[in-house]
Amino acid sequence: MSIVAIVGRPNVGKSTFFNRLIQRREAIVDAISGVTRDRHYGKSDWNGKEFSLIDTGGYVVGSDDIFEAEIDKQVELAIDEADAIIFMVDVESGVTGMDEEVAQLLRKSKKPVFLAVNKVDSANRLHDAVEFYSLGFEKYYPISGINGSGSGDLLDDLVKVLPETETRDDDELPRFAVVGRPNAGKSSFINALIGEERFVVTDIAGTTRDSIDTKYNRFGFEFNLVDTAGIRKKSKVKEDLEFYSVMRSVRAIEHCDVIMLVFDATRGFDGQVQNIFWLAERNNKGIVILVNKWDLVEGKDNRTTKDFEAYIRKQCEPFTDVPIVFISALTKQRIFKAIETAVEVFKNRSRRIKTSQLNDIMLPIIQTTPPPALKGKYVKIKFCTQLPTPHPCFAFFANLPQYVKEPYKRFLENKLREHFDFTGVPVTIYIRKK
Repeated sequence: MSIVAIVGRPNVGKSTFFNRLIQRREAIVDAISGVTRDRHYGKSDWNGKEFSLIDTGGYVVGSDDIFEAEIDKQVELAIDEADAIIFMVDVESGVTGMDEEVAQLLRKSKKPVFLAVNKVDSANRLHDAVEFYSLGFEKYYPISGINGSGSGDLLDDLVKVLPETETRDDDELPRFAVVGRPNAGKSSFINALIGEERFVVTDIAGTTRDSIDTKYNRFGFEFNLVDTAGIRKKSKVKEDLEFYSVMRSVRAIEHCDVIMLVFDATRGFDGQVQNIFWLAERNNKGIVILVNKWDLVEGKDNRTTKDFEAYIRKQCEPFTDVPIVFISALTKQRIFKAIETAVEVFKNRSRRIKTSQLNDIMLPIIQTTPPPALKGKYVKIKFCTQLPTPHPCFAFFANLPQYVKEPYKRFLENKLREHFDFTGVPVTIYIRKK
């Protein structure tokens, strides 16, 4: 698919315009400058032509700020990747020195550049936009990212220069979300996997703010990897910006197939990591636990891994059938094993068992160990089937379903896990009236 990058200095409205074009509120928008840090991808179409859109962080020349230096790197990568560039400026501020620096960078790129003068919300501001001719581009487009005015003319000219490409629907691809606390190494893990500095990584907690998709193909299996912002306790979230970041991460969990829960081995499997684990379990997602920074754990011997694994499983009771992989994003230790395990969990979550096979295995077990009698009533289960749901759900049909309690449901679940591979996937048991 053709790629269009939106670039400009901080706070000119790039993310607002990006959200309008993809018709979803994906990128966080705030009055604070420098909210966007990573390259953020979305899909848009105009006049029947689809293209991929990149929202970038604001470009700042010669700053000492650690984030701004990293953001500039991301912007330069986006420019290299793009077939066309929307250069966004702000009519309220007029032409600034930073705009001139960005214009110079874009002229060097030899890519088609469309100068979009944003925040032209009224006819009075149309006259103010004339000064942007000084940036040396043949034409400018007065637009408003908020209400969309003027964007049609810009997009008409933009799609004319885009190369013809085949389109295909990426929404059908499985989604694997990388989640965890701030600073657990989520972005470093994805950068190590894809072999490029796709995400900004610093020692400062909360570097990633948006939930961002990356297409990935490994082991003959294609899927979307989603990097998310770190999730902290509600009481620790002080600013609006972080609140929205956490909301995006929770939404990423709700809309994915498999959760890769990354936590820092030096901090342990603490309460907040467990909260994220149970959030994924409640949403019936496949789960892989990744113990990151394992290279930093001192005094390891042949028992350390087993003991640590036993400790994690103890915290996850009663859902203990979860794969645990010890990794290091820095040294790339076992990172591909982590992806391979996530692919297996996805296959387990999609597993379908024939009704005849299910009954042949489960009914003899139920006959040998029936549900306990209650108030002199005996429960008889005569039939079971898997329900057509995205995750494994089974219905057992009984004469008195109200007398089958949770411990017996857990017994049925354990027997299902013994005979069929549902590792890493929550299994739901329903007892219904036959």
